[in-house]
Amino acid sequence: MHRKWTKASKLSIVAVAALAATPSFPTGLQDLHLNFQPRTEDEAARIADVTAAPEDFSVPQRFEDLPAGAATVRLRADADAFSQPSGNLEFEQELDFKVGNGLFKKLWVSSPASTLASDGLGPLYNARSCQRCHIKDGRGHTPNGPQDSAVSMFLRVSIPGGAGQSEIADYIATQPEPNYGGQMQDLALPGHPAEYRLDITYTEVPVELLDGETVTLRAPTYTAADLGYGPLHPQAMLSPRVAPQMIGLGLLEAIPVGDILAKADPEDVDGDGISGRPNIVWSTEFDAPMMGRFGYKAGMPTILEQSAGAFAGDIGISSPLFPAAHGDCTELQVDCVNAPHGDGDDRVFEIDQQGMDLVAFYSRNLGVPERRDADDPQVLRGKQVFHQTGCALCHTPAYVTHRMEDRPEHSFQLIWPYTDLLLHDMGEGLADHRPEARATGREWRTPPLWGVGMTQQVSGHTQFLHDGRARSLLEAILWHGGEAQAARDTVVSMPKLDRDALIRFLESL
Repeated sequence: MHRKWTKASKLSIVAVAALAATPSFPTGLQDLHLNFQPRTEDEAARIADVTAAPEDFSVPQRFEDLPAGAATVRLRADADAFSQPSGNLEFEQELDFKVGNGLFKKLWVSSPASTLASDGLGPLYNARSCQRCHIKDGRGHTPNGPQDSAVSMFLRVSIPGGAGQSEIADYIATQPEPNYGGQMQDLALPGHPAEYRLDITYTEVPVELLDGETVTLRAPTYTAADLGYGPLHPQAMLSPRVAPQMIGLGLLEAIPVGDILAKADPEDVDGDGISGRPNIVWSTEFDAPMMGRFGYKAGMPTILEQSAGAFAGDIGISSPLFPAAHGDCTELQVDCVNAPHGDGDDRVFEIDQQGMDLVAFYSRNLGVPERRDADDPQVLRGKQVFHQTGCALCHTPAYVTHRMEDRPEHSFQLIWPYTDLLLHDMGEGLADHRPEARATGREWRTPPLWGVGMTQQVSGHTQFLHDGRARSLLEAILWHGGEAQAARDTVVSMPKLDRDALIRFLESL
């Protein structure tokens, strides 16, 4: 079969060569977390064809209604739409999924306790379970008021400087804040003060659109109030986070790193204004540099490491990867460090490797629901607007995952996540001015868009972006700046019919 050399495929050699020529880029970056079979030339050609940009927008592309390939799950009309196992799991795997779900929902308690399998909470924490942040496996939200106990939002915190003179230091841009560690915990066990209370104020920013429509954005200001452990370091950098949706993570983990790097263009060689680049992080799991895929700044390389990091930072639970029994507490938080913990029984850690593997399996296999209305004329027009506006330059529609014998549910699937998993400068409006590994204070990973139109159904709100400031998909678009400024301005100046079609397309994902 003759291979179609698209713009992206022609640039892949240039982009990877440019990255390799950069002194800070590790050559030979590999998928250390996957056991995969290399693609044949015929497979590569077929993949190039099936993932190429459409030429005809009057009809859907083949298999577009199955965004996760054979792992796609049936559409549901309730809030459990994101909580179904991948559609191609074997019966025995569904049992592992359900056990992992139980651990994901488990409410942890303080030590010592009679429930030895569930003790070790805190002493400082943001939630008592994974599910308390990722409610219904969907998006978190901003506070609805001072008494809102269901908020899944916190502040990351750090100060400038790496980890010292070591190989690892090359992949770390900041270090923990001396008093408060790597993130702020707003809950604590009895006898321990919480670290802070999150205060948010908003300033209204009107944006005039073509045809006389006005959209009001809300620009947030974040304050860490009622500090429990002394003042913050003068150079402390705070960055808000709401919990992201959980669907399709195992498929994102299975995308070949080479396919992601083929989209990278850090020097903007092609002159299109898009300069995506990978975040390179130090993997605790593999003790080596890897490409980051997960988190708002792509700061974690694998789902297992992301999950273990969340157990430590969000709940204060130790694991083989992050063995500190006191979670994110610093050496200056003496009472926290010396508090009773759940280590030392048969598990050794508060959650053992078997438990972590089950949670990671559950997280990898939360199924992506099938597409809705892919053949609707307005949706198809919106898809054309999406491509013509330049949105697809970062929100890459389709990939084919690695071929893997040990993960057949994720193996060689044509998927439609609408992300390049790369970092992009999104402008001053979205900047948090806090680096994370190689990501700067203005850079964010392109978020996947699959399932974005089901946010209201699953999570009961329509809040988007890393801090939930956008109350609609249109607001989220209007916050785009930096590399996305041209696309954003095109949306502002396009006819309302086209803008409505664009939103309708996004809602169909």
